[in-house]
Amino acid sequence: MEIDNFTNEFFGIGIQNGKTPENLGVLWRSAQNLGASFIFTIGNRYAKQSSDTHNAVKAMPYFHYENFQDFYIHLPKGARLVGVEMTDNAQSLEHFEHPRRCVYLLGAEDHGLSKEAIEKAHFLVQFLSKMSLNVAVAGSIVLYDRTRAKKRA
Repeated sequence: MEIDNFTNEFFGIGIQNGKTPENLGVLWRSAQNLGASFIFTIGNRYAKQSSDTHNAVKAMPYFHYENFQDFYIHLPKGARLVGVEMTDNAQSLEHFEHPRRCVYLLGAEDHGLSKEAIEKAHFLVQFLSKMSLNVAVAGSIVLYDRTRAKKRA
Protein backbone atom coordinates (compact mmCIF):
# COMPACT_ATOMS: atom_id res chain seq x y z
CA MET A 1 0.00 0.00 0.00
CA GLU A 2 1.39 3.40 -1.00
CA ILE A 3 1.42 5.92 1.82
CA ASP A 4 2.30 9.58 1.41
CA ASN A 5 5.20 10.01 3.84
CA PHE A 6 4.92 13.79 3.88
CA THR A 7 1.36 13.91 5.14
CA ASN A 8 1.14 10.35 6.46
CA GLU A 9 -2.27 10.08 4.81
CA PHE A 10 -3.79 7.14 3.03
CA PHE A 11 -7.24 5.90 2.21
CA GLY A 12 -8.88 2.98 0.54
CA ILE A 13 -12.40 2.33 -0.67
CA GLY A 14 -14.41 -0.79 -1.25
CA ILE A 15 -17.78 -2.44 -1.51
CA GLN A 16 -19.41 -5.04 0.72
CA ASN A 17 -21.36 -7.65 -1.28
CA GLY A 18 -21.41 -5.63 -4.48
CA LYS A 19 -24.40 -6.31 -6.67
CA THR A 20 -23.18 -5.57 -10.19
CA PRO A 21 -19.68 -5.90 -11.61
CA GLU A 22 -20.08 -2.71 -13.66
CA ASN A 23 -20.33 -0.65 -10.46
CA LEU A 24 -17.00 -2.03 -9.30
CA GLY A 25 -15.23 -0.90 -12.44
CA VAL A 26 -16.66 2.61 -12.26
CA LEU A 27 -15.78 2.97 -8.57
CA TRP A 28 -12.24 1.66 -9.14
CA ARG A 29 -11.74 4.21 -11.92
CA SER A 30 -12.92 7.02 -9.62
CA ALA A 31 -10.69 5.70 -6.82
CA GLN A 32 -7.65 5.77 -9.08
CA ASN A 33 -8.45 9.26 -10.41
CA LEU A 34 -9.12 10.70 -6.95
CA GLY A 35 -6.01 9.35 -5.22
CA ALA A 36 -7.07 6.23 -3.33
CA SER A 37 -4.21 4.12 -1.99
CA PHE A 38 -6.04 0.81 -2.47
CA ILE A 39 -9.37 -0.77 -3.39
CA PHE A 40 -11.16 -3.85 -2.07
CA THR A 41 -14.24 -6.03 -2.10
CA ILE A 42 -15.93 -8.00 0.66
CA GLY A 43 -17.97 -11.00 -0.41
CA ASN A 44 -18.27 -10.89 -4.19
CA ARG A 45 -15.00 -11.04 -6.13
CA TYR A 46 -13.78 -8.55 -8.70
CA ALA A 47 -13.43 -9.61 -12.28
CA LYS A 48 -12.10 -7.43 -15.11
CA GLN A 49 -14.85 -4.99 -16.07
CA SER A 50 -15.25 -3.00 -19.25
CA SER A 51 -16.25 -0.04 -17.06
CA ASP A 52 -12.75 -0.05 -15.49
CA THR A 53 -11.25 1.53 -18.59
CA HIS A 54 -8.08 2.59 -16.76
CA ASN A 55 -7.60 -0.96 -15.41
CA ALA A 56 -7.29 0.45 -11.89
CA VAL A 57 -7.18 -3.00 -10.35
CA LYS A 58 -3.73 -3.46 -11.96
CA ALA A 59 -2.58 0.09 -11.17
CA MET A 60 -3.22 0.04 -7.42
CA PRO A 61 -3.38 -2.61 -4.69
CA TYR A 62 -6.61 -4.62 -4.73
CA PHE A 63 -7.68 -6.78 -1.80
CA HIS A 64 -10.52 -9.27 -1.48
CA TYR A 65 -12.03 -10.44 1.80
CA GLU A 66 -14.38 -13.39 2.13
CA ASN A 67 -16.53 -11.72 4.79
CA PHE A 68 -16.70 -8.66 7.03
CA GLN A 69 -14.78 -10.30 9.89
CA ASP A 70 -11.88 -11.10 7.55
CA PHE A 71 -11.87 -7.50 6.35
CA TYR A 72 -12.12 -5.98 9.83
CA ILE A 73 -9.18 -7.87 11.31
CA HIS A 74 -7.06 -6.76 8.35
CA LEU A 75 -7.81 -3.03 8.57
CA PRO A 76 -4.52 -1.12 8.31
CA LYS A 77 -3.19 -0.16 11.74
CA GLY A 78 -4.42 3.28 12.73
CA ALA A 79 -7.02 3.46 9.95
CA ARG A 80 -10.56 4.54 10.78
CA LEU A 81 -13.47 2.71 9.18
CA VAL A 82 -15.93 5.12 7.53
CA GLY A 83 -19.22 3.51 6.55
CA VAL A 84 -21.32 5.23 3.90
CA GLU A 85 -24.94 4.55 4.80
CA MET A 86 -28.29 6.33 4.86
CA THR A 87 -29.15 6.01 8.54
CA ASP A 88 -30.33 8.27 11.35
CA ASN A 89 -27.00 8.21 13.19
CA ALA A 90 -24.84 9.05 10.15
CA GLN A 91 -23.05 12.39 9.98
CA SER A 92 -23.58 14.75 7.08
CA LEU A 93 -20.79 14.32 4.52
CA GLU A 94 -20.92 18.06 3.90
CA HIS A 95 -19.61 18.68 7.45
CA PHE A 96 -17.54 15.52 7.93
CA GLU A 97 -13.82 15.84 8.69
CA HIS A 98 -12.27 12.96 6.79
CA PRO A 99 -9.69 11.04 8.85
CA ARG A 100 -6.13 11.27 7.52
CA ARG A 101 -5.93 7.47 7.47
CA CYS A 102 -9.17 5.68 6.70
CA VAL A 103 -11.04 3.05 4.78
CA TYR A 104 -14.39 3.90 3.17
CA LEU A 105 -16.90 1.07 3.00
CA LEU A 106 -20.04 1.07 0.88
CA GLY A 107 -22.77 -1.53 0.63
CA ALA A 108 -24.74 -2.72 -2.37
CA GLU A 109 -27.67 -0.53 -3.45
CA ASP A 110 -30.28 -3.11 -2.51
CA HIS A 111 -29.02 -4.07 0.97
CA GLY A 112 -26.61 -1.37 2.12
CA LEU A 113 -24.00 -2.20 4.74
CA SER A 114 -24.40 -5.20 7.00
CA LYS A 115 -25.53 -4.62 10.58
CA GLU A 116 -22.07 -5.69 11.76
CA ALA A 117 -20.36 -3.16 9.47
CA ILE A 118 -22.61 -0.38 10.75
CA GLU A 119 -21.89 -1.32 14.38
CA LYS A 120 -18.10 -1.55 13.87
CA ALA A 121 -17.68 1.60 11.78
CA HIS A 122 -15.82 4.40 13.54
CA PHE A 123 -17.89 6.89 11.54
CA LEU A 124 -21.03 6.70 9.44
CA VAL A 125 -21.59 9.35 6.78
CA GLN A 126 -24.35 10.20 4.36
CA PHE A 127 -24.98 13.06 1.98
CA LEU A 128 -27.99 14.97 0.81
CA SER A 129 -30.07 12.50 -1.16
CA LYS A 130 -33.69 11.52 -0.81
CA MET A 131 -33.10 8.03 -2.21
CA SER A 132 -30.27 5.53 -2.35
CA LEU A 133 -27.74 6.19 -5.11
CA ASN A 134 -25.82 3.78 -7.28
CA VAL A 135 -22.83 2.56 -5.23
CA ALA A 136 -20.27 3.81 -7.76
CA VAL A 137 -21.87 7.26 -7.78
CA ALA A 138 -22.07 7.37 -3.97
CA GLY A 139 -18.43 6.30 -3.61
CA SER A 140 -17.30 8.84 -6.18
CA ILE A 141 -19.09 11.62 -4.29
CA VAL A 142 -17.37 10.62 -1.03
CA LEU A 143 -13.96 10.52 -2.73
CA TYR A 144 -14.51 13.86 -4.39
CA ASP A 145 -15.51 15.37 -1.05
CA ARG A 146 -12.25 14.10 0.44
CA THR A 147 -10.24 15.92 -2.24
CA ARG A 148 -11.76 19.25 -1.37
CA ALA A 149 -9.77 21.54 0.92
CA LYS A 150 -11.20 20.34 4.19
CA LYS A 151 -9.67 19.86 7.61
CA ARG A 152 -8.56 16.31 8.37
CA ALA A 153 -9.32 14.71 11.71
